[in-house]
This record gives sequence, structure tokens and C-alpha cells, in this order.
Amino acid sequence: MRRITAKLGALSALVVACNKPDASSGNAAPPAAANAPATEGATSAAASAPAGKAGAAEASPAARGPFNVMLLSIDSLRQDMPWAGYPKQIAPNLTKLAEQSVVYTHAYAVSSYTAKSVAAFLTSRYPSTLYRSGYFFTDYPTSNLFLAEVLHDHGVHTIGVQGHLYFGRGKHLDQGFDVWELVPGITFDSTTDKNVTSDKMTDIAIRALGDPAAAGKPFFIWAHYTDPHDEYNKHPESPDFGKGNRGRYDSEVFFTDLHVGRLLDFARKQPWWDKTVVIVTADHGEAFGEHGMYKHAFRLWEVLTRVPLVVHVPGVTPHRIDQNRSHIDLAPTVLSFMGVKEQPPAFVGRSMAPEIYDGSKADAREPVVLDLPEDVNNPETRAIVDGTTKLIVYGKSRYELYDLGADPGELHDLSRSDPQKLARAKTEFDKTWAQIPFVPSYGGMKLHDGSMANGPTGPGSK
Repeated sequence: MRRITAKLGALSALVVACNKPDASSGNAAPPAAANAPATEGATSAAASAPAGKAGAAEASPAARGPFNVMLLSIDSLRQDMPWAGYPKQIAPNLTKLAEQSVVYTHAYAVSSYTAKSVAAFLTSRYPSTLYRSGYFFTDYPTSNLFLAEVLHDHGVHTIGVQGHLYFGRGKHLDQGFDVWELVPGITFDSTTDKNVTSDKMTDIAIRALGDPAAAGKPFFIWAHYTDPHDEYNKHPESPDFGKGNRGRYDSEVFFTDLHVGRLLDFARKQPWWDKTVVIVTADHGEAFGEHGMYKHAFRLWEVLTRVPLVVHVPGVTPHRIDQNRSHIDLAPTVLSFMGVKEQPPAFVGRSMAPEIYDGSKADAREPVVLDLPEDVNNPETRAIVDGTTKLIVYGKSRYELYDLGADPGELHDLSRSDPQKLARAKTEFDKTWAQIPFVPSYGGMKLHDGSMANGPTGPGSK
């Protein structure tokens, strides 16, 4: 606790009112109760409830936790999954889970590639505000405060399972994890991912969750499945979805879904299942020719930043939430589910737990902020989504404006044809970003615009 208290003091100068913490985000019971036997009546009613409901009856007090949390993020998972209208049944296990869960239809990653987006949802901070190196495969020094550190100091057993060597090269994303395991034998390629790991990741996760040394403690597990990331492989376990990039990608999603399903089948048989929240999302999307682009990073298009977000909570009736939401709120939401009453002031997001319990409480949280800070490969790109209006700003002065309601594919830039709408969006953009403190990257490398990364590694450093 002493280390986190010191971090909070050091970070206080950076804390701003980007999003005010939700006063109702805490639960009354301490997290130590999360693995106690489920209270009678707290088991999930999801299987008997209709999916796709716009609102839901408020969950009973017995269903309010505290809970364990399983956070399952899937690399490059597009928003257009089967439960969102994609016609191919590429994810049967996750589709079944979505039918029994709260589904966010307009969820956004904070950025458009792993190294920036994952750090954002683990810290509830925008990448531009974090101490970070200027590398594409970004380092995050221990001066940043991560979700697992907070949970660890509240008596939670923290588990991380990873399938890419980025997470094993001293990037400090493992801060606060009691268990941090990578799939053995994987290799690193800076341009793609040639490893197949979902099966092995699930094996590791099942073993870690069954460890008797952690029995009786509340747990948080974050498993980041990476197989849908390029390169795209066809799997014999999968139906033939086609030979092109999208068809092979769909096969990767099916393979990942198969092994996520195996993890969920294991979890459903455990005595702690009825006291466990499952969150499924992605670190970013993936492009297959939209805007002439393939893969991800470098831009903040919808196809790169819109992601699935499915939250399964015991006792909560399935419903859909159509409000725009950001991953900046994930860490506060996990704290709420785990019974941590007060989120650190360094976290700028707000818990989504109240609206997950009761869909009628979903409020507007505009604008959603998208942040791709400059590094050696990425140019600085920032954006806001305010309702259906999206403004993208490249560098300091190039603008693109879209009406996502009429033009969800972002095909018609309105920045010249509608100067009044542009002026309003720029005013909102400037107001929003004025509240987000910028921290320059460090490391001494040359950045995309030719400048040097000479920022601090922490408070008071140079």
C-alpha cells in the first residue's frame, strides 16, 4: 500500500476532471468476500431472460457482489461480431455469452493498437497522459499506477496470462500481478504475430485459477488472447470461412472463441462461478480495406476503435446499452465489481457498474476521447466522438469531420462543406483536450515528426 500511496501523491499534479469519479462506484462489502458461497437468489437469471432488451430491471442487492472478475481481451477483434449482426457464425461461445449478458453496442477502445490501448484500460488514463517511451512497442515505467496494483493492495489475487512477447519484455504492464505468465516458446516479430496461442493460454489460465495456493481469495484475471492478430491462419477446428484475409481472420476468431469457450466451461463448473463477473472486449479493431487500410494502428477510424464489450454479471438481466462508452471506464468498473469503494484519483474514468445493474441508468458521457500519441511510427492523432459527430485531428491543424449517424463508414468528410458544424466540433475538441494533461514521451529516440523524445520517466524526472 505504501508504494501505491507514493504513486498517488506523485501523480496528483496530473489528475484533472476529465471524468468525475462515480460516487456510487463502490460496493458495500469488502473484496475478501468475493469467493464466499453465493447468496441464495444471486445466481444468474440471464439464461431465461430475453437478449437485446434496451433496459432491465435493477439487480437485487444479493446480485451486487463483491465479485471476482475475469477480463478477457481479444486482440484485433472487430466490433461486427455475430451478436452485432455479422452473418457468419464465427464465435458461437461468445455469442451465447452475449445473449446472457449486458452488451454495449457503441464501445470504443481508447486507441487503435495494443501498446497504447491496453495501457489505457489498465490505468484509466489516456495514453498521452502516461509516462511512456517513444517506441511503437511502448515501455511504461513504474511511475504509472495500474489497476492490478490497486487490486493487489486490496487483497485480491491478480493473474495475467499473455500470448505475445511484447508483454514479456520489461514493458511494466505486469505491475501489480501476483501471477504473470506468457505462453512458452513464442517468438517475436515486430511486423506480425506468427504464434498460435489460444489453446495454450487457456491451459495456463485454468491452471492458474485452480491453484490451491490462491483458494479462498478474491481473484482478478486478465487474459489477452492474440490469435486474431495478423498473420491470419486457417485452423482445422474451424469451418471454412474463405481463403481471403477476412476468411482466415474469421477462422482465427473461431479458434480463439473455441478456447475462450473452454475457459468459460471450466469456470461455470467452479464453486465461485456465481460470484464472478466476465468482461469480454478487444484492444482495438482491424481493417480489411476500409479507407484503403489493412490491419490497425496509425489512424483512429471507427473500424479500428469500435470494439465489442460484453459484461456478464450474475443476477443481472441481459440488456443492451446504446450509449457511447470508452475503455477509459473499464478499470473503475472492475474496482466497483470487486468491492473497492474508492477509485484512485489518478483514474479518470467512471464506473459502468450502476448502468450494468440497471440499464435505465445509462447516461451520456460525451465526448468519447480517442488518443494516438506520437511515437517513432505513429503520427499524433486525436479525436472526439460527441453523439454521432466525430472530429479527427491530425497533428495540430488538419481536421476531418464525420456524421456517424448518416455516414457510419466515415466516407464523407464534412470539414469543408459544413464549416459551422466544424467550428462547433473544434470548440468541443479544444475544451475537452484542454483538460487532458500531456506528458511528452521519453527515451531519446527520433519521433515521427522528427523531434526527439526527451520527456520524463516520472514525476520530477527529466
